[in-house]
Amino acid sequence: MYFLALATDYDGTIAHHGVVEPETVAALKRCKESGRRLILVTGRDLPDLRRVFPEIKIFDRVVAENGALIYDPRTEEEFVIAEPAPPIFVERLKQRSVEPLSIGRSIVATWEPNEVPVLEAIRDLGLELQVIFNKGAVMILPPSINKAAGLEAALREMEISLQNVVGVGDAENDHSFLRACGCAAAVANALPMVKQAADVVLERDHGEGVIELIEKLSREDARLVARDRHGLKLGLDRHQQEVLIEPHRGGILIAGSSGIGKSTLAVALTERMTEGRFEFCVFDPEGDYAELENAISIGNSRDNPNVDEGLKLLRKAEGNLVVDTQSLAVSERPAFFAKLLPKIAELRASTGRPHWLLIDEAHHLLPASRENIAQVLPEDFPSVIFITVHPDAVAVEALRKIQIVVALGPKAKEVVAQFCTSIGVDEPLFGLAPEDDEVLFWDRTTNSTMAVRPERPKQVHKRHTRKYAEGELGADHSFYFRGPNNELNLRAQNLMLFTQIADGVDDRTWEHHLRAADYSRWFRDIIKDADLAETAAAIEKNGDLTAAESRKQINEAIAQRYTAPSKTEV
Repeated sequence: MYFLALATDYDGTIAHHGVVEPETVAALKRCKESGRRLILVTGRDLPDLRRVFPEIKIFDRVVAENGALIYDPRTEEEFVIAEPAPPIFVERLKQRSVEPLSIGRSIVATWEPNEVPVLEAIRDLGLELQVIFNKGAVMILPPSINKAAGLEAALREMEISLQNVVGVGDAENDHSFLRACGCAAAVANALPMVKQAADVVLERDHGEGVIELIEKLSREDARLVARDRHGLKLGLDRHQQEVLIEPHRGGILIAGSSGIGKSTLAVALTERMTEGRFEFCVFDPEGDYAELENAISIGNSRDNPNVDEGLKLLRKAEGNLVVDTQSLAVSERPAFFAKLLPKIAELRASTGRPHWLLIDEAHHLLPASRENIAQVLPEDFPSVIFITVHPDAVAVEALRKIQIVVALGPKAKEVVAQFCTSIGVDEPLFGLAPEDDEVLFWDRTTNSTMAVRPERPKQVHKRHTRKYAEGELGADHSFYFRGPNNELNLRAQNLMLFTQIADGVDDRTWEHHLRAADYSRWFRDIIKDADLAETAAAIEKNGDLTAAESRKQINEAIAQRYTAPSKTEV
């Protein structure tokens, strides 16, 4: 279930001439029985609402006074998020014989044409108040208080994301909260401007329209999502049209050879998520996202991530998380992930957050060799981005959940072929080869393929140096001192071990790798340090150096870059 709550206006929406029909109440109850929460968002004050609507207790929360007051019908607790109206202002309106005049906990309300004395009183008294119009009603509130602010406060308390709420309304004062919801609906009797801004325009009016919406929600759920509002821009196709990925669809695979730009694309997507107010969680086995903007990182090369701390951060509104597991041995990471993922899935089911999961080095966390992987993966697993060098090394159960494949690099078609072979489907036909700055895009739902020029991140994506210095790189990323006849098999899973083993190996082994340019190749392709690779390449080409001299110079170059205080630490 994607939409977890329905937020509805009262007058002109569920109510007609102030009365809610029994059929509408019954539909609201059915909506609640489906597991969704109900929130009433109204300009009325609470005593008046209780008087005209005895069934108020079917709602989980009531946002009254146009956003100023939050009410829990179950506990009857009230929470005011705005200051009361200044007494001098109320007294001035009474002196001007403004009638009718309703005074709430924060709101002051009357009807047109009383807006003239209202505005004059605000001007003459020098008050900072806002006037909101609603089909003839004139409402006066503190600045920044509206239905959107009230709904957001209520949802924060309920731990539900705005993106996972359907809102429905009819009038001017509904604009703000409808625009904030993940899906905005307008009943047939809504004002033209409300309809124009809505994602869904209902055929029926008032309560009948809300019944129609509830039926749609039951049938379609996530398919109500507006693609242009919820889609993340992946890039532009060759016709300069935006290519979007959507949070409610199946998983997404970003794959290609090492160093080709997979994590750079992932960083750009996190920026689009932040812009759209989508919250994300990154599983980061190698410390590549430790400095990601708009996110908090738990764990590092020395300390294991605290699961409880991470879940608490994710539960907090607008909390993005990076789970850094580089302190764990590669063999320990799948078990850690298997323990954490069901908790993330449970949190998503109840709150909608995090909206997106990014699983980097997916072949480490969900390896094809792991048994009972189906017990780890939730049955409903959308909004997940798998990032890997080796699609064929990822568990088939995870690959089957993927609907969009994004392949990078000169071997992009081979990457797609690996994916297809793994899950036993036919390869798509690509009528073109991607240019250097393009990726191949395959939507399995429509079987459409295209070349896409991907988004670039605004922030500089920095490879985390401590990972390479002290963390444990996977077996496929480690350096192996083997010697000329493969007599040895000494694995260096980080740069510090590399220098230690380099000091201990015999000159013949050291020079074998030196003359083969293996050191510069590893620094360039795996460590992603072009400067270190260039320094090493110059040393490798210098035939006048002894084994001891070349060993010393390479180790000193490593020490200069990686054993000095980390640039990421304060």
